Amino acid sequence: MASISAAIEGLPVGMSRMADDPAAIVIAAPAKLNLSLAILARRPDGFHEIESLMVPVSLADRLVVRALDSPGVRLRVRFGGRLAQPAGAVLCRDVPADDSNLVVRAAQRLAAAAGIERGLDVELTKEVPSGAGLGGGSSDAAAILRAAAVVWGLDWPMARLAEIGAGIGSDVPWFFAGSPAIAAGRGERIEPVAGLPSLHAVIACPAAGLSTPAVYGRCVPDQTRAGESARLVAALAAGDLRAAGVLMHNGLEAAARSLSPDIDRLLAALGAAGAVQPMLTGSGSACFAITRTESEARAIAARLDAAGWPGVFPVRVGGSATA
Repeated sequence: MASISAAIEGLPVGMSRMADDPAAIVIAAPAKLNLSLAILARRPDGFHEIESLMVPVSLADRLVVRALDSPGVRLRVRFGGRLAQPAGAVLCRDVPADDSNLVVRAAQRLAAAAGIERGLDVELTKEVPSGAGLGGGSSDAAAILRAAAVVWGLDWPMARLAEIGAGIGSDVPWFFAGSPAIAAGRGERIEPVAGLPSLHAVIACPAAGLSTPAVYGRCVPDQTRAGESARLVAALAAGDLRAAGVLMHNGLEAAARSLSPDIDRLLAALGAAGAVQPMLTGSGSACFAITRTESEARAIAARLDAAGWPGVFPVRVGGSATA
């Protein structure tokens, strides 16, 4: 992974400066989808051994970050996109602005590790629903680590920032990959992959979220799924969507369905709207389906909107996890 610099020119990928405030760094924090998620075993440390092909999508939060001379993190949370609309307001699930927010915790840990006494002013615009398995909080944490390193003038390697992120959440290191990647271990071992085709998807969320610990607490590990993520990458790269469909699997889906009847209803609604092989992402509660074209994704999204589902997002799949 490349190092990042606080130089005025050549900002890291995915960052820009505000035209009317050059001291402010703007960074996107994209959501992710798990095209596969195998739960292989329960580890002695209480976490689970996983293997997952994760891809970034075009749905993203936005952070504006400025350095403060005084210590501490001042966080303001706003809602944009679908979450700012009346139908999507139910998806604004108690996003805190205190030190229970992963943005604040990540910045505090970086400041402590680097001996930084200055603080940060952060404006977070949420467009990614929380409690949905889309990685919004983890992506925000990775984004603030990258942006804070720039505004504080730290020339740290990405790998070092990712290590700090790993102590905050299992998904955080993946967001430093910059591309689709396979996550293994408890999520901290990242293997970027190349050659995936341009894809589209429709993501849909029920009104209620799910607790990640509760879902993992009910899952049944399956060691036989080891190695499927790499085979899925090969199938997608070859354009063999039939073979890819066989390999797309989420080992948490049965547990999530047992906790939330909304999951069954949403998966059925996706199928009725024309989606092929809808599935859960992460620990839920969001579900998704890959489509062959953007128009197909938009058509399915329109049908789900008309059926009254509160959070529906046609998205592009792939690209950069840091753009």
